[in-house]
Amino acid sequence: MTDDSRLIELEIKVAYQDDLLQDLNHIVSQQQHKLSQLEATCKMLYERIKGLSTEGSPINEAIDETPPHY
Repeated sequence: MTDDSRLIELEIKVAYQDDLLQDLNHIVSQQQHKLSQLEATCKMLYERIKGLSTEGSPINEAIDETPPHY
């Protein structure tokens, strides 16, 4: 294998890695956006459930109760 062919092979590998890195960055960005949306939805649902429950109701106790594995 000559130096030129080795250099070309390395440049090709770097180009593929750069393309893969850009794709992965895009995917991570999309996942972060979706995670933020899901966190906002969970918070909104928690507040709705908390607002529906009254003191001493089973719903309120279930929300505030620590799971048994803790």
